Amino acid sequence: MAEVGEVIVGLDIGTTKVAAIIAEVTESGLEIIGVGTSPSEGLRQGVVVNIEATTGSIAAAIQEAEQMAAVDVQSVYVGIAGGHVRGFRSLGQVSMRNREVTEADVARVLEQAKAVNIPLDRQILHTLPLEYIIDGQGQIRDPIGMSGVRMEVRAHVITAATTSVQNIIKCCNRAGLDVIEVVLEPLASALAVLHDDERDLGVAVIDIGGGTTDLAIYSEGTNVFSSVIVMGGHRITQDIAHGLHTSVAEAEQIKRKHGCALVSMVQGDERIEVPGVGPRPPREFQRRFLAEIIEPRVEEILLLAHEELVQSGMTELAGSGIVLTGGAATLDGMAEITEDIFQMPVRIGVPGHGIGGRRGLRLTEGGFAGVIQNPKFATGVGLALYGATHEPLLETLAEAHARSDRPGIGRRLATWVREIF
Repeated sequence: MAEVGEVIVGLDIGTTKVAAIIAEVTESGLEIIGVGTSPSEGLRQGVVVNIEATTGSIAAAIQEAEQMAAVDVQSVYVGIAGGHVRGFRSLGQVSMRNREVTEADVARVLEQAKAVNIPLDRQILHTLPLEYIIDGQGQIRDPIGMSGVRMEVRAHVITAATTSVQNIIKCCNRAGLDVIEVVLEPLASALAVLHDDERDLGVAVIDIGGGTTDLAIYSEGTNVFSSVIVMGGHRITQDIAHGLHTSVAEAEQIKRKHGCALVSMVQGDERIEVPGVGPRPPREFQRRFLAEIIEPRVEEILLLAHEELVQSGMTELAGSGIVLTGGAATLDGMAEITEDIFQMPVRIGVPGHGIGGRRGLRLTEGGFAGVIQNPKFATGVGLALYGATHEPLLETLAEAHARSDRPGIGRRLATWVREIF
C-alpha cells in the first residue's frame, strides 16, 4: 500500500487517445491532482506500430497532466491490451517451514504457480490467486497466519507477447519515463468502476475502448477470466466516416455529439449537418440514419463479447450483471442494447468518489475528481488505483523474504533484485 503523500501516475495508451492520471495518496484516500490527454498516434488495436508517434503522444499527455498537478512525473504504471493477451489456470504448492503461513510462503506458492512452460516470445503479466488450499481445506482468500503443513494455490495466469510489452516500455522510456509495472487494462478498469459487493456477487466488466474491447469476469472478489477482443469504438467511427462521406476526425465528433446505439430510441425527424471532405460542401442527414450506421457495429462488438462470455463457461458467475465502461459506453442507448443482447442488468461504469481497491484506498472528492467522472478515464484511473494498492512487481518476493524470519536471506535477495533490475 502506498504511503500518504506518495504520487502515483497511471498511463493509459489507447488506440485513439493517451490519458495520464496523476493521483496523490492522502489520509482520506486517493486524490486526482492532474489529468492529461492527447490524441493517440502510433497504435493499432492496442499494439504499438509506430514508436516515435506513440512516444510523442505519451509526452504530450504527461506534460499536460504535469502542468495541472504541478509535479514532475518520473515513473508510471502503464496499461496493455490487444489480441495477444492470453490467460490460463495454474496450480502451485509449497511446504510451510514454520507451520504458519507467512508473506514469504504466499510469495513462494505464487512463484510456483508461475513456474510453467510458456513460449519464449511470451511473458507473464499477472498471477492472480483464485483460492488458497491449506492441507486440503480450500476456498481460502487470505491465508496469512493460518496453520498447516502444505499450501496450494489455484491461480489465473495472464501472459502477453514480449515484443508488445517491450515496445510499450520503450515508448515510455523515450518519453523520459520509467515503467514500474505493465498492467492488463481490464483489471485496471475494473478497479475504477466496480463496487466491492459486485465483485463478491459476481460481475462482468466490458470496457469498449478505441481499438479493443476488454472483458473481465469477477466472482467472490477475484478476477477469474479476462479476454481482449480486437475491435472497439474506432471501428464505429470509421463506419460513420464512410457512411456520411466525411473525415474520420469529423466522424468522431459527430459520434460523440449525435450518436445513438439504438435506432428505436431516435425520435422525430432531427437532422445533422455533416462537413464534406476537402472542398466539398457540407450535407445534411437524418440523425436516424446515423443510428442505422452505428447500431450494427455496436451489436457486432457486443455479440463478440457475449460469445467470449459464453465460451468461458462463466456466464452464471456474473450474478450482478454487466458493467459497461470505456469511451464508447457514453453513446446513447448503450446500456439498453447491451441488456437486450446479454439479458442481464447493465449499468454504465464511471470512476467516482467511493470507488477503489479492496484494500481500503478509495477515490476522494477532492482535486479533479469531477474531471475523471467519465467512462473514457476508467483505465487511467484504475492504473493509478492499482499503483496505490499493489507492491511493485519485482520487489514482492524479495520484500516478503525480508519480512520473514530469515532476514539474512531476505536482505541478500532484496539486494540481488535491486542489482539486477
